[in-house]
Amino acid sequence: MKADLLSVGTARLAGEPAGKYVSRSAAGPGAGGPGSVFFSLEGKRVRLSLDSESPVLITHTGEGRAVLEYRGREVRGRLEEVALHCPRQAYLTVSSGCIFSCRYCGVPGNPMERKSVREIVELVRQVADRVDAISLTSGVIGSVEEEERYVLEVVRQLRQQFSLPIGVSIYPTERTPERLHSLGVTEVKFNVETATDNLFEEMCPELSRDAIWDALSRSVPLFGKNHVFSNIIIGLGETDGEAVSCIRRLAGMGVIPVVRPLTPAAACRNLPRPSQERLLALFRVHSDTLRDAGLDPREAVSMCAACTGCDLVPGRDDS
Repeated sequence: MKADLLSVGTARLAGEPAGKYVSRSAAGPGAGGPGSVFFSLEGKRVRLSLDSESPVLITHTGEGRAVLEYRGREVRGRLEEVALHCPRQAYLTVSSGCIFSCRYCGVPGNPMERKSVREIVELVRQVADRVDAISLTSGVIGSVEEEERYVLEVVRQLRQQFSLPIGVSIYPTERTPERLHSLGVTEVKFNVETATDNLFEEMCPELSRDAIWDALSRSVPLFGKNHVFSNIIIGLGETDGEAVSCIRRLAGMGVIPVVRPLTPAAACRNLPRPSQERLLALFRVHSDTLRDAGLDPREAVSMCAACTGCDLVPGRDDS
């Protein structure tokens, strides 16, 4: 059912007021949109963007209790209260705009704004008693190098103030993995984004995929097994064989792939989301590949693999 819901990606929200359960994003799926909710059942969760035209209906009956209705099925679960961006994490976007224009990404349309270090520390302080980790991501509003320097300062201040694991996902420079590791960052995610080099050149013409592969290869010895991740977006025009090849390449390096269904946005807003059948087929290969490589997303403590709301995650969604 989660694969079916991810193939839709949206829900209508009705019933009792549910403001404290609605998350709004400045990065990632749904950036700049009307918000989203996390529906959970028996330890599993799915994130659905709010859309008044969605075929999925979630009715909030009060105090987080909710009923999800879709395709004649009715499931009783809960809306999870969001800390920052997602449940149980202080997941922050440092800079909410971006000078790059990746075709699938809505972030470049956001205002070029950056949270101050003091603001970030205060935001984490407000939720520190109900989160298990801090996660940071960022657009680029000056240069890649300048953005990295700023994020490093954010990490320094957070490490001084909080004894929580920190995960970071930014576009890397030549020494980003080493610099993050030296500051005590627990996990990193550098995103190859597409299944093939040709698709990357089409979708992210201003970025270097080689730099991302290089950062990933250097990260595994530093951060260790099960603590290095990379997004692969499914639905940009890749074949299943190309997606599987990328999954296997990442896992062979010791990197856990985050297999992310496309959220149609920006120049890709007219592309369809991947089907339930395709997501399940890739999930089976993904699961087998991670098992054969000795990798386990259940060891993740931050970012997407710990949240699981936007993706099917081996070990978490099939256990």
